[in-house]
This record gives sequence, structure tokens and C-alpha cells, in this order.
Amino acid sequence: MQRNFDEMQLGTIELFCQAAELGSFTAAANQSGVTPAAVSRSIARLEERLGVRLFVRTTRQIRLTDGGQRYYEQCREALDRLLEAEREVTGAQKAPAGPLRISVPTPYGHYRLLPMLPEFRALYPEVTVQVHISNRNIDFADESYDMVVRGRDPADSSLIARKLEDAELVLVAAPAYLKRAGAPKSLEALKQHECIQFDLPSSGRKIPWQFKVDGKQIDVMTSGGYTCAEDVLGIVTLARAGAGLAQTYRYIVERDLADGSLVELLPQFGGTSRPFILLYPHARHLSLRVRAFVDFMTARLGKRG
Repeated sequence: MQRNFDEMQLGTIELFCQAAELGSFTAAANQSGVTPAAVSRSIARLEERLGVRLFVRTTRQIRLTDGGQRYYEQCREALDRLLEAEREVTGAQKAPAGPLRISVPTPYGHYRLLPMLPEFRALYPEVTVQVHISNRNIDFADESYDMVVRGRDPADSSLIARKLEDAELVLVAAPAYLKRAGAPKSLEALKQHECIQFDLPSSGRKIPWQFKVDGKQIDVMTSGGYTCAEDVLGIVTLARAGAGLAQTYRYIVERDLADGSLVELLPQFGGTSRPFILLYPHARHLSLRVRAFVDFMTARLGKRG
């Protein structure tokens, strides 16, 4: 097999990552036991080899260019995998360690994942967790995430899917709105109410509300003067402010329902839910930290599914 890297090039990549993380050639030099000039020369040779400028340099600081940021993320992951492989082969890594990158939708991040992370890191203190909170679908190949949480099954068969839970939907409104407009007594009556809308990030289409009638799930299209996009928590904030009715996940509004800030409506048509799925790429050897997180999440949430 042709060799693409020699020992010096791998060392240069390590210096590049240290400089990127510390934001300083001098700090990277001090950490590595070399001179700042040696770090600068190594980075310059790397940039020449790649034909890409990796850093913007000023007299006071350095910062990664866009290309440098992308190259750093890939190099950091590669170095972490090399270290993990050595630890696994030598038996040195007996506990999960290293960075874990997770992408999660806004509501699931705030109301499920983030509150659980302190417990996970108490169990595995050598794992560092980087959380991307967004409703945008990330690309595993290009963005170097270890796993994502999504609200539907994947179309990509190269991903492993583990269901975390079926999250129940609930229709709510604030007492102030109900005092002003009254409470709907039927699904048909929703047409006379201000129904807060949410646009799907992937298509821009409004999400139909879901109910159960005679044991069967039905979709109901609603309308209103308020529409939120990207962040589904916006419809809950509007509902709390008395703007209208909103259908959302029960786990988001549990406290509001308990303290009376929101009121559940039409419970006789409730019981519908949507799944939340943990996705990660197929791999012959999953890292210990990924296996640990998958086991942790499914143990804590799998019983809800």
C-alpha cells in the first residue's frame, strides 16, 4: 500500500490541531516542547502542501479560515480515532473517553438530552460532549457527527436506528386565551379558533395536527394568524402568552399543565405520538464512548417507547 503520510507530516497535523485549539502558535509550541518558530514553519509547510490557507494571522492572534476549520474537524476526528485504536489494541482504554458529537432537534435537546448529560458525564468523566441543537438535518459524511436524534425513521439504510421513545402529543392553551375565546368542544370547533402553526424545516409545509377518533389516527389541518418556523418551542411560547391553541409534545409542557399555566384540551381525542430515533453510522467497531451513550440513552428513554 502506498504511504501518504510520514512521521513528520503526522506530527505537523498534531501541531496544527494544537494551535487551532489553543488559538496560538506560542501556546502550541509550549505544550509540544518546541519553539514558536518551529510551529510556524510546520504550519506553513502544511498550507503549502495543501494549497490552502489554514489560519488568518494578525500580530495578536490567529484564527482558522473556513477551510482551516473544516480541515481541523476532520484531522481532530482522525487523531482521536488513531488514539482510540491504539488504546483498544493495547488494552489501555478500559473506559469510554474522548469527544462525542451529537446533533439533536431543539425541543428534544432542551427537554430531554441536555438535562441527562450531567448524569452521563458523571458515569463517564473522560468523555467530552459537543451538542449541536438544530432542526437542520446534518450530513454524517461531511460534518463528523457521531450520532443524531431525529423525529422520524431514516431514509438512509447505512444508519443504525434505535428508537428512544414515542412522544405523546397534547393540545393546549393558556387560561387567558380560553377566557377570551372559550374552549373547543369538538375537532370541528377548531376552525373557529386561533391555531398556532409550525412550518416543517425540510419543506416549509405546515404540520397537520394529529388526533385519535375511534382508535384511528387522523390528521387535521388548522389555521391561524401565527406561524413559527425552525424552532418548534416558539409555538409553546406563543401559547403561554395567550396567542391561541398549540399542539406540542407533552414532555415540553408537563410543568405548565401541572401549575396551570396551560390547560389540556380535547383529551378524548388525544393519545397520538411521534417517535424519536437515535441514529448512528454502521461501523465494524463502534467506539466505547458511542456504545456507552447509546446504552445510556436507550436505558433511560427506551422504556417510554
